[in-house]
Amino acid sequence: MTSLVNAFVEKIIANSDYQEIDSLYLHNRILALVGEDGVNKESSLTDLIELKEALLQVAVANGKVGTLTEEKDCLGAELMNFITPAPSKVNQDFWQTYGDSPTQAIADFYRLSKANDYIKVAAIAKNIAYQVPSAYGDIEITINLSKPEKDPKAIAAAKKVKASSYPKCQLCMENEGYQGRIDYPARANHRIIHLDLLGQEWGFQYSPYAYFNEHCIFLDRQHIPMQITRRTFEQLLEIVDKFPGYFAGSNSDLPIVGGSILTHNHYQGGRHVFPMEKAELDYTFYFKDFPDIKAGIVKWPMSVIRLTGKNKSRLVALAEEILQAWRHYSDPKVDVVAFSQEGSHHTVTPIARKRNSQFELDIVLRDNHTSDQYPDGVYHPHADVQHIKKENIGLIEVMGLAILPPRLKEELVEVENYLINQYNEIADYHKTWADELKSSVNVSVGNVHQVVQHAVGQVFVRVLEDAGVYKRNPDGQLAFRRFLETIGID
Repeated sequence: MTSLVNAFVEKIIANSDYQEIDSLYLHNRILALVGEDGVNKESSLTDLIELKEALLQVAVANGKVGTLTEEKDCLGAELMNFITPAPSKVNQDFWQTYGDSPTQAIADFYRLSKANDYIKVAAIAKNIAYQVPSAYGDIEITINLSKPEKDPKAIAAAKKVKASSYPKCQLCMENEGYQGRIDYPARANHRIIHLDLLGQEWGFQYSPYAYFNEHCIFLDRQHIPMQITRRTFEQLLEIVDKFPGYFAGSNSDLPIVGGSILTHNHYQGGRHVFPMEKAELDYTFYFKDFPDIKAGIVKWPMSVIRLTGKNKSRLVALAEEILQAWRHYSDPKVDVVAFSQEGSHHTVTPIARKRNSQFELDIVLRDNHTSDQYPDGVYHPHADVQHIKKENIGLIEVMGLAILPPRLKEELVEVENYLINQYNEIADYHKTWADELKSSVNVSVGNVHQVVQHAVGQVFVRVLEDAGVYKRNPDGQLAFRRFLETIGID
């Protein structure tokens, strides 16, 4: 058995370019960070991240870092930076390997991002995840428990921190190597792959709190707002060409129907097959002037046009035609409103894939107008489902993966207790839903958990149906067809 600090040093050398001759140097640099008391106690730990966590406890005891999670995260990232090569080395290795095998280059960068604890593997494992059958196929449900909730002490401490505009946002390249603050995440062990995306400098990184396998982010070098344009389609198709097996998609560029960060142009991607990708097509057709592009309407609660073809430029041309038509199209009969006094309301959520030699582009129609009846958004989750999901429906959820708030972990236990007539503290906003379940489902102690899980899934399907512009009824589908005919279909 060896000492805690020596065990960590040995792991650094085994997982980095450091060599045995660097041992004393590493030993002393670690002491400078965590303090000298307690580091020489024997340790049976062998996992690098567990050793890091043990050193953080030593640092707290030595007064080298505070007790708040945010404070420890800053030091933890600095400790894991020892095994993380410099950005120049990471990029050199990536592109050198990419020349022989793009798949291997991506796999190596993903492995590094997990090994150095940038991707919070242990935290992600806390998420609750399951699938629920629906009329549209199996829907994926997650209750997001990976991101630690803010400690009130941390919130109070953050208010005392001097305001800073550096980095401008969490998607800026300036985050690479950033120490972090009480009010800003630690990024000392963060690395970004620089890539040329059709003549523009972009970055490729992984998401620290991934929602699915190899969840990654492609980010613009410039801090500019998101905007869906022809360039968006070009870049998404270029990404899936450069990154084998990955999809790439963009959140919409308007509030209510967009993602959480509209101020920095970026895309998301990864190696995951979402429910929407598996969904069948209601019917197929061809747009006039595009006989080489197969089009179809996806059997999905939202309004999705799927385009498939081998020629990227032709796909882009058709996608832009659809986008421009949609931005200016209104149909009052079905409450489709392109413009109002508040401004423009129409945009799309685009998703690109490459399967075999064919490119696939899903164009999801979005409308963010509001009304007196639906002040949160006509195509936003309506009030009766907001007890489960009230946040915007962004890219990931559009594709059929629900990201539900952590409050539901405890709240749904109370719903289960309510359903089986045990003592409970059910939230008032769940009670109407729970009463409906009681009256429509035979609930027992043995099946109550499955009943609630299934019911949550059905609520999420309703959420997606609320977000769908053209409803899946005869009037809605006829209206969808009317829009397509304005572009011209054979």
